[in-house]
Amino acid sequence: MTNTNNSSSLGQHIYRWMIRVVLTIYYCLLTLFKIMPQKKVPKKVKILVTGTFYSDHWLITHLKPMANASNCAQLTMVAATEVPEINNVQGAYAPEWLQKITGKVGARLLYFSWIAIKERPDVLVGFHILINGLFVALLARLIGAKSIYICGGGPREVQGGGIKTENRIFNRIGQADLFIENLLLKSINTMSLIVTMGASAINYFQEKGITAPCEIVPGGFDDTIFCPDENVSKIYDLILIGRLSEIKRVDRFLLAIKKAQQILPNLNAVIVGDGPDKEALQYLAERLEIAENIHFAGWQNNVHEWLQKSKCFSLTSDSEGLSQALIQAMMVGVPAITSDVGDLGDLLKEGKNGYLVSPLTEDAFASAYIKFFEAQSSQFDFSKQAYQDTREFSFAQVELHWHKIFSELQIKNGLQRD
Repeated sequence: MTNTNNSSSLGQHIYRWMIRVVLTIYYCLLTLFKIMPQKKVPKKVKILVTGTFYSDHWLITHLKPMANASNCAQLTMVAATEVPEINNVQGAYAPEWLQKITGKVGARLLYFSWIAIKERPDVLVGFHILINGLFVALLARLIGAKSIYICGGGPREVQGGGIKTENRIFNRIGQADLFIENLLLKSINTMSLIVTMGASAINYFQEKGITAPCEIVPGGFDDTIFCPDENVSKIYDLILIGRLSEIKRVDRFLLAIKKAQQILPNLNAVIVGDGPDKEALQYLAERLEIAENIHFAGWQNNVHEWLQKSKCFSLTSDSEGLSQALIQAMMVGVPAITSDVGDLGDLLKEGKNGYLVSPLTEDAFASAYIKFFEAQSSQFDFSKQAYQDTREFSFAQVELHWHKIFSELQIKNGLQRD
């Protein structure tokens, strides 16, 4: 085991060793439970899911096509906040007395464990490895169910032992820890299936020796909602959709707009989303004297309407999987200018439906914005291509994908496809 720096405090060093010990015990249990008998997967599977979600849209994108696959009998989502109404999806919530004792996250995971042991579903699903996926891996082994880990955050969910995540247990370890990272990878390798948002996460896992099956399923979207609407006026030049936290680098977005305004003085933007950095970003916009051109719309459920009002989607993140917001934007026929990171290049094709930016500087983004808005003749072609490139992300197509996934789990148990 090798640590990448030695800058953490003694307290963090002790804390990190505690995490190592807990994870080692966890992995021993995971190995021990391998002796438990595996139940056969029926032709119609019962699914139990848990995870944290920041918007109804994000959850619907994943749960609706999964629950409506023709070989899904029922899907139960254990959540800390209300699950939106979705066909064949039932929300489950920990009792208030348990939340008062253990907090919302602790209560959610304990209640998830209780339902898993009591009702013995066929498939357990966890969004993110920390720590939902870890619970799923262990419980699935214990009750003989199949386990699915949905890796929404890409390799950074495990790199350095989770230090770059928003998980409050693992992002406090002080420095990257390859011992913790290796234990997380070993735990992931016990999964029946790893679902990623794009190819880079699969490449990372395979380079690290992961042999568990992997599938790319970035989610499904309602193409009757996320579609172009020629009757809506384009009032925003740029739109950014995302959680307002450090990893999204919205500060870079604002700085790039400031620079681009030297050539495009009326360039404006709308930012849809909320998060811990919102007030600091609003202050930055004021300090840059661009506040009157930036509309902070906050958290919104009608994302498609904001996209339809916009000419170009942008992401200035340091790290991304295949962004749901990017897919939604392009389904609406909105071209994109994004960081050339993660899986964004799986969908965004340079010079065809937008631009990929590298290096990740405000100067490079400003140049891309100027290039896009000065070449108005190509914007129609970009928009048309963006729409065409996202046909595979409709609910109907992703439901078929989940049907195939559950059928594969059945075949491994000696059953035939429906």
